[in-house]
Amino acid sequence: MPRRPFAAASSSSSSSDDDDDDDDHISLPRDDMTTQSKVTASRCTTRAEMGTHKFKIVGYSLKKGMGIGNFVQSAIFTVGGHSWAIRFYPDGVTEGTRMFASVALVLMDEGVEVRALYDLFLVNQIKCRPESIMCSESTATMFVARNYFVARESKLELPSNGYIQNDRMNIQCDLIVIRDSELCKTKGGFEVQVPPSDLSEHFSRLLFDEEEADVIFSVRGETFPGHKIVLATRSPVFKAQLYGKMKETKARCVTVEDMQPDVFKSMLNFIYTDALPAFDDDIDDNDYSEIIKHLLVAADKYAMDRLKLLCASILVEHLCVETVATTLALADQHNCKSLRDICIEFMASSDMMRAIVATEGYANLKRTCPSVIVDVLEKTSRCRKI
Repeated sequence: MPRRPFAAASSSSSSSDDDDDDDDHISLPRDDMTTQSKVTASRCTTRAEMGTHKFKIVGYSLKKGMGIGNFVQSAIFTVGGHSWAIRFYPDGVTEGTRMFASVALVLMDEGVEVRALYDLFLVNQIKCRPESIMCSESTATMFVARNYFVARESKLELPSNGYIQNDRMNIQCDLIVIRDSELCKTKGGFEVQVPPSDLSEHFSRLLFDEEEADVIFSVRGETFPGHKIVLATRSPVFKAQLYGKMKETKARCVTVEDMQPDVFKSMLNFIYTDALPAFDDDIDDNDYSEIIKHLLVAADKYAMDRLKLLCASILVEHLCVETVATTLALADQHNCKSLRDICIEFMASSDMMRAIVATEGYANLKRTCPSVIVDVLEKTSRCRKI
């Protein structure tokens, strides 16, 4: 709070000498005088940019024997306005670390100061997921590459660990670059706090609200309320179905024949919130992938391109020998070109074609999508010529 002003001093006696010296006295503010308190404010804003780079090393055994201190380097990638690369030292960095393979993130720009946080991962190809076996590093001034070591025989090259499969290993780096802070004065010394957008929160309250709903969907015995205007806005198929010349236009209840209730519920969640629902933590990767595959089919049926691409991006993260053929067939049948191309690239460049051919998914792919097999073979042939 502002300090109260001082009161003027008073005296019970006066003299002519006091009157003569009035000009020499300092006058203090009296209680009846008004003072103003000035308030100022400023704000410091720090921003960060995140990025991920995946470095695939094919022919790991051929890289061994390069010599201590020699490395294989990834392509240069950009995060936060700076250039970076991943370096892999198959035979270690120094004589003392020759029993260890080493991985490092390197800043390629010279003479700059960068603050960064990062994690380096080795991808477990059996479990189809990255595993962080190297610590995060933060630098307060000049970024300095720090090597992380992995014992070759007991950790990296042990077949049961899954880091090297069919002479191939994958390294992943998640990087956060902290940008320069910005300091500014807020207008008038005050700042109005604007909350983040709550549009999706408001729309999510409509989800499954039977009182306000104007259409009901029946999906294999389960019912889901909906709002025609919302559904039509998000899907051209729903628009034609609910506002066009189709018989469902005037129907209060619409039956959905070819979809599981949990998949339809997840699709409605995306329609109203633009996000996938949270799935239970105890669901395993295979069940999760199956739900996403069915959701991609639903997205294709209702012409929801963003949802289809979101599902495709999740399926890419779960690609492995056992799943790639099935995923490729799904992408081909439901017009998802980006996912189709990635599956073909995975099969052509993974050096695991023999294992893929032995899967049941490949047999189904050959039977249902024979033209795709031709594309895979052509891509494999081109990769081997390079």
